[in-house]
Amino acid sequence: MSEIRLYVTTAEKKAGQVLDLLTEVFGEEDFAIATTESDEKKDIWEASVYMMREDEDEVRLRVEEALKAPFPDLRVEREVIPDIDWVAKSLEGLKPVRAGRFLVHGSHDRGKVRPGDIGIEIDAGQAFGTGHHGTTAGCLEVIDSVLRSRPVGNALDLGTGSGVLAIAVRKLKNIPVLATDIDPIATRVAAENVRRNGIASGIVAKTAPGFHSTAFAEHGPFDLIIANILARPLIKMAPKLAEHLAPSGSVILSGILAEQRWRVLSAYNGAKLRHVRTIWRNGWVTIHLDRP
Repeated sequence: MSEIRLYVTTAEKKAGQVLDLLTEVFGEEDFAIATTESDEKKDIWEASVYMMREDEDEVRLRVEEALKAPFPDLRVEREVIPDIDWVAKSLEGLKPVRAGRFLVHGSHDRGKVRPGDIGIEIDAGQAFGTGHHGTTAGCLEVIDSVLRSRPVGNALDLGTGSGVLAIAVRKLKNIPVLATDIDPIATRVAAENVRRNGIASGIVAKTAPGFHSTAFAEHGPFDLIIANILARPLIKMAPKLAEHLAPSGSVILSGILAEQRWRVLSAYNGAKLRHVRTIWRNGWVTIHLDRP
């Protein structure tokens, strides 16, 4: 079934306002919301919401109703997204990536894992997270550091995508890991990658659209929570995430642009978590916090 993009075209400032509005309308529902620049010189931006065709009529009504009063001049347009695996297509031929002791590689590069490496095999596919993005690599580096230096009895990989971070934790330490995502395709792919990496038990992959899922209470509280998502949802979920963190637990956050880090830190300081360190990769940051 094809994916649909509903979007409005406007200037950057108004596109950001529309993004904030749509984020409030759809909350933690399984619809991707984004802004993109289409013409820098003319200041033309698009604010979009993505859905499957079966959800289009309902989503369109909600978008139009939300925009009617504050933005009566904006017209909702429609695009059908081609059924092409653009992630796999764009990642073809990527080289292995090193982060800490980890080497993330595709099946065609198994021979490049050296003695002492912790190899994680992830092929380009439908779920985000192959190790090539600065956020994933940053998380791997901090995971390595945290598991070396702190006692960790269990872990949560929130927004697991390909499962690479959950796999990394389990390969470093024989502890239970809960890997969750709002996308059922991602949790299926994560489970497949867990098996591909020879992990027979210890990682539970669950589709969980928000902290109201019973999975978190059943498996938590967690000594380590890793959330490689995006700054806006990370800020919104700060209080709930902190509720599921064990005493003296650690949090690793990523998916954060460098200029967004202060807002994220402020939200988590407000949730009584302490900043330990921030690492930078290609304009993105990964933040390590703990509960003092």
